[in-house]
Amino acid sequence: MAVTTKGVLIVEGHELTITNPTKPLWPEQGITKADYILKLTELAPYLLKYCKDRHLTTIRYPHGYNDKSFYQKNAPEPLPEFVKLAPLKGINYVNLDCVPTLIWLANLACLEFHPSFHHVGSSLPAEWVIDMDPTLEDEPRIMEAAVIIGEILDSLRIESIAKTSGATGVQIYVPIQPGYTFEQLRRIGHFVASYAVKRHPHLFTIERFKKNRGSLIYLDYLQHWYGKTLSAPYTPRATPYASVSTPLQWNEVEARPHPREFNLHTIMGRLQQKGDLIAQVPPQNLDMILAKL
Repeated sequence: MAVTTKGVLIVEGHELTITNPTKPLWPEQGITKADYILKLTELAPYLLKYCKDRHLTTIRYPHGYNDKSFYQKNAPEPLPEFVKLAPLKGINYVNLDCVPTLIWLANLACLEFHPSFHHVGSSLPAEWVIDMDPTLEDEPRIMEAAVIIGEILDSLRIESIAKTSGATGVQIYVPIQPGYTFEQLRRIGHFVASYAVKRHPHLFTIERFKKNRGSLIYLDYLQHWYGKTLSAPYTPRATPYASVSTPLQWNEVEARPHPREFNLHTIMGRLQQKGDLIAQVPPQNLDMILAKL
């Protein structure tokens, strides 16, 4: 990536105009649009890995994380020639497959990246994810809850990894061998979630309506479905801390960290030290548990 004149970048041979580079996107963190673009460029090898060849929804914050926002599903116009599309059900999603496309989206103040659970052209899931959604705005038990779900999966001989959503929740992420269907994974998800609710009724719920959950943590095994999306590993989030959705080692989860500890200021040092923790989990064979169910 090279700078030619003020506000213009050459990225992989493509010229991109950066508008309002000094605009604060996370004012409390001192992160301007120019800072954000630089940080995203460093993060790109990790973020693109989980967004490439998927149907991408972004959340745009034209005036920074603490102002008005909107979801962007259809690719915004005008469309640069290097941007590839991923059509699905009448929507022209962006295929976030290269750094120029990432920087183009960053210039549009896309602060969050939410890819589909499946690749373009496939009806099968690329991984399995259980979303843990706190009802409370600040949930001190969320890491404890993640440990419990991890232990249940471990008892089923399913290796998993927890990642912060970057906001208030935690997602349990399971790399899988190819060939399983969304229906099969939902069946396992329902079993795991129901068992957790039975064992810990004062902590978990599978009640879909938030108004009926009280203070319980919602085990959302239903979100994992064809055409739906979730925050990507390593996506930034629109929080005061410029937090980043970050995979954690289980001993880190047991230490009960706060999601704000993992942010745009700290993520690259962490990745240089630990690497992509998701990639270190082998694809799981779920045949045994499916046979039992």
